[in-house]
Amino acid sequence: MNKNVRKLAIAALLVALAVAGAGFSIPVGIAKCSPVQHLVNVLAAVMLGPAYAVEVAFAASLIRVLMGTGTLLAFPGSICGAFLAALVFRKSKKLLPACLGEVFGTGIIGALCAYPVAVLLMNKTAAVFGFVIPFAVSSAGGAIIAYAVLRAMKGFLKEKGIFND
Repeated sequence: MNKNVRKLAIAALLVALAVAGAGFSIPVGIAKCSPVQHLVNVLAAVMLGPAYAVEVAFAASLIRVLMGTGTLLAFPGSICGAFLAALVFRKSKKLLPACLGEVFGTGIIGALCAYPVAVLLMNKTAAVFGFVIPFAVSSAGGAIIAYAVLRAMKGFLKEKGIFND
């Protein structure tokens, strides 16, 4: 199978998983924290690389917002987390740093980027650091699950040429 077709198929499956898993969310204030999205971010980062990881995060966030299962806050959190997880994995080739990249990317960078989205686009009152704890908790849960899944699947993924290293 063509490598690009395989990556596109995996990306589509990951978007579908994130959208289907959006029903499992933790409401924290005006945010709907979805650990499944963060699981998908790490899977995409490791299996597909930075560009696809960002595209998967964007597509899943857009569909979730259009379906009403997510808010505009899904964009900064998931995109920053997926991008940083993919960059860290590309440099380190290790799962744990990739998972930590997801938590830092979503929990700190994405949470700080969510502030102007909440205030300017959603017309909500928010504290600058008000999203850090909920985003970090949600991304940590998803990253822990992703670490376990990827450790269990590592041999299979390498054998099939899907593991991005």
